[in-house]
Amino acid sequence: MAGADATGAGADAEDAVAGADADGGGAGTAQEGGTGGAGPAGHETRGGGADDSDAEGGEASGAGAEGREASGEDAEGGQGGEASGEGDGEAAASLSEAEAELAAQRELRERIEERKAAKKGSVAAGTALQGTAADLLAAVRAVESGEKPVASAFHEPEAAAPRRPAPAPEPARRPVSEASAAVAEPAAETVEAVSAVLTEGGAPAALAARTAAVLGEGAGDVLRADPWQLLRVPGTRLEQADGFARALLGPDCGPGDERRGTALTVWLLDQAALAGHTALTSAALGAALGQRGVPDPEAALERAVADGEVLVFQDALDAGPGAVPAPRATSGENAEGAEEEEVAMPVQVLLGLEQYALAEESLADGLARVLNSLPKDDAQGPSAAEWETAASRASGSAAELIRAVAGHGLVLHTGGEEARAEPAALLTAARALGLRVCAAAHGPDGRRRLAERLGGDADGAGDSDRPGDGEASDAAVTVAGLLSGRQGPGRDADGAFALDLLVVLDAPQLDVETAATLVESLPDGARLVLSGDPGVLWSAGPGRVFADLLAARCCPQVVSRTPDPGPLGELVSGIGVGELVQVEAPGKEVVIVPVRDAADAIHRTVQLVADSVPRAIGVPAEQTQVITPGHGGAAGTRALNTALKERLNPGPGRFGGFDPGDRVVYAPVPGRTAFGRVVGADPQGLRLDCEGASVVVPKDRVEQAVRHAWAVTAHQAVGRRWPAAVVVLPGDAAAALTRPWIYSAFGRAERHLSVVQGVAQALPQAVAERPAKERTTRLRTLLRPQQPQAES
Repeated sequence: MAGADATGAGADAEDAVAGADADGGGAGTAQEGGTGGAGPAGHETRGGGADDSDAEGGEASGAGAEGREASGEDAEGGQGGEASGEGDGEAAASLSEAEAELAAQRELRERIEERKAAKKGSVAAGTALQGTAADLLAAVRAVESGEKPVASAFHEPEAAAPRRPAPAPEPARRPVSEASAAVAEPAAETVEAVSAVLTEGGAPAALAARTAAVLGEGAGDVLRADPWQLLRVPGTRLEQADGFARALLGPDCGPGDERRGTALTVWLLDQAALAGHTALTSAALGAALGQRGVPDPEAALERAVADGEVLVFQDALDAGPGAVPAPRATSGENAEGAEEEEVAMPVQVLLGLEQYALAEESLADGLARVLNSLPKDDAQGPSAAEWETAASRASGSAAELIRAVAGHGLVLHTGGEEARAEPAALLTAARALGLRVCAAAHGPDGRRRLAERLGGDADGAGDSDRPGDGEASDAAVTVAGLLSGRQGPGRDADGAFALDLLVVLDAPQLDVETAATLVESLPDGARLVLSGDPGVLWSAGPGRVFADLLAARCCPQVVSRTPDPGPLGELVSGIGVGELVQVEAPGKEVVIVPVRDAADAIHRTVQLVADSVPRAIGVPAEQTQVITPGHGGAAGTRALNTALKERLNPGPGRFGGFDPGDRVVYAPVPGRTAFGRVVGADPQGLRLDCEGASVVVPKDRVEQAVRHAWAVTAHQAVGRRWPAAVVVLPGDAAAALTRPWIYSAFGRAERHLSVVQGVAQALPQAVAERPAKERTTRLRTLLRPQQPQAES
């Protein structure tokens, strides 16, 4: 890709960490839009912060605040996490929501620890391993007991000699760092000690408070003893940590230092998490260490496991449908003297961080509980006859969904925008049967649209603090609002949601930690419906929860037969199956605008938003959203926002680059965004109106947490829709395009879509040949024991 900065290129599970190049960092995270490179040609990947965590496995360099906070990683993704900024008019209100959600996550981790401690022995997953996998199992057990270091067992099993999975040992647990759950205010003496060490090593003293918050009490001593711990501070690049270590330790410090190998292993797994992976194969992680100068990657991995910094897993590989496991003779004989045969299954060695391992295991356990705790007695809920009567009043896929929910604790529902009517019909039917119901959308816009379908007050439902008038709007919440307790039914005496049925819309945006917190909060006997469009971009956070559940086939799946209408619905549906079809658009629902270069793309985009779409389509500029693959580059969000501001709301940017009336996107916590407008500023900070909620962003947070939003990335836009959308595809963005990105971007338009197109044949090629980038996760494997029971 000519002109592309490929120093931080991350591709798939095998090279996601390879993308976290020492040169490619900057202050950002994983740049959205990458499909195996660093993003479109010319996109900024240094210094200015990378951008959204790309569900498609984009650049995985840096781990900075700008990328995760101001980028609008959604995703729920996130992808892209929940759209937020929901408050009561003061900064304390928005902070209290974030703190409440973080407190819920800490409570989840405590429950996980209690449940794990209560388990006796390991969970059976098969019979004994042989060969390398057996050595690995012995090593893990030895590490857990403290008898000896880990043996050398980090090579993948040979494909020709498949192994049978062994019982998974209970891994040794380390206390979860509070810095990973919330940024506590460090003690003044700790900050002072850290500042002295940073100054001695030539690092900016301004990092002291953040470093002290991450490393905790005694951070100065920790940093002096192991300078590479600086890599735990978001935004630190590898070459910066290496320089800092050399300044402190002198010329004897080298790339083979054991401390460097361990810290680098953890850092690489953090980078992989930014690209969506919850674990990595030992081969991928070892290769990434070797690329960064570690002379003995295998030994570095062993030390990281022995120190408890990294967990190691052996997961059975899915041989695919119809595959017949290979038999293997054993030395034992059966009762009749005939030699028994074992069935061997291939396994792979995975390594991951405790944070995501705990979340994935908790999610699997919680889903198993939901599957198995549905009341069997009609006395504990509506009878089968009552459910059938409710289903008979519906039609098509809505009736199918009601019948599936009647008999199962967990149900998956797939479909587009119009298919949201089916979960709405389910909620109405379940409430009529006397059940306590609630539906959670990705953000305020999704909540508003759901409330409209339920017949509630759509305006009230858009505000996090005003649920709207009537029961219909009360049932519609956001995922963030539900978890924080600011919306929804509240919790019972045991801390579980006080409800009988939870429907989660926009389910592809759920990352593993958010999903685990939701499922862990469900009471026994409650039903869970996950609904969403499987064609959109995955979550910004690690995992691919909805896709893994669909692949595991552990519960009923209802596929909606309700298509999205009109030319836009036809276009997006075709993209979903890999075809870029030419649609008839007599009402100018779809317009293609060819451009020569980035400058032409910017000119035509401004013309469309400010003049052509309002005049020809009747959609004002404030209801038209521009979407482009990345933040950097000649036609990225930065360049487009500069041009659009100059035309639509010119001003000097006297409030930290913002003026009253500017359209912005605000990230109160990493991975969650809210769209809004600048109202003004005062000594407390920048005042925003975020979809009906008044928010004050402290002055020292504005640069990190607020961006202009006339133009956004597809990840920031997922979960929302606008009357009109202008999708900008400059020529240097060709390599960044994938089918899910195009599907998500084109699907944000309700009435009109303009495509400013400079990529020529790369557009249909991406639709046909570039599906979603794979993510390495463990959820499907963890759910596998549930399959026989669910399918029977």
